[in-house]
Amino acid sequence: MRQLQDIAWEQQPVTLPPKATVMEACRAMRDRRVGSVVVATADGRLAGIFTGRDAVCRVLAAGKDPAATLLGDVMTADPATLSPDQTAVDALRRMWDGGFRHLPLVKAGKVVGVVSRGDFKGYECHQHDEERDLWEHMR
Repeated sequence: MRQLQDIAWEQQPVTLPPKATVMEACRAMRDRRVGSVVVATADGRLAGIFTGRDAVCRVLAAGKDPAATLLGDVMTADPATLSPDQTAVDALRRMWDGGFRHLPLVKAGKVVGVVSRGDFKGYECHQHDEERDLWEHMR
């Protein structure tokens, strides 16, 4: 079973401060071809996460100006995280339980990567599906 550090190896997640605008975040996501931005303090500590879904639901649909809206005002603060030494199935389980697609990886209080649903291979998804089905049958 792969560990998350194997998936996010040498990853440089898109990271912006809470004072950055939604427009800056969306441009960074477009340029890096990713679906989320890690919102971090100057010392690299996780403050939140901002996703494409947040841009649509919390900014555009709410009629806010992306050029004037700060990430700190519309991010998901204190998101769920995992350690990079946990497994892919741990991440899939946490994403399923929480209903989200992006999960920051934190080690010693610092953001070291982000995994998303698309990062996982078929056998990992298959193992998670089998586990979920087993729990459903036990209820």
